[in-house]
Amino acid sequence: MTAEELKRRLEPTLAGLGYEISDLEMKLGGRDGVIRVFIDQPDGVDLEDCEKASRHISAFLDVEDPLPGQYVLEVSSPGLDRKLTKPEHFQRFTGEVVAIKLRFPLDGRRNFRGALKSAEGDNIEVEVDGEAHRLPIATIESARLVPTI
Repeated sequence: MTAEELKRRLEPTLAGLGYEISDLEMKLGGRDGVIRVFIDQPDGVDLEDCEKASRHISAFLDVEDPLPGQYVLEVSSPGLDRKLTKPEHFQRFTGEVVAIKLRFPLDGRRNFRGALKSAEGDNIEVEVDGEAHRLPIATIESARLVPTI
């Protein structure tokens, strides 16, 4: 089972609790396997939320037993430098500073760091040094918020 498949199977359970899976990382094999589930909700998450989600995910994994071997389950908030993985994330964080890395160069560059100006349909617009760049979401390798303090 892939991380994406596990995420799809866990989403209904966590949605029923009011949480969104913002990201899921899975590294299995050997004795150091780990499943990291990052949850979020509009008002943010705290330790109690993570504990509650962890209990539900653990119960699901115990009953369904979809993964081989041993692993540690970690549930946490996405943090200040959260990954943006869905079109809804880009829409939610319009106006924030983002760091984007593309799978392949567009106009001679792969890395963009600037203000997320818009997110419409399958594209986002990022302003870098006063210049707007329209980027197809499908070409993004990674995207993160850049904390501004």
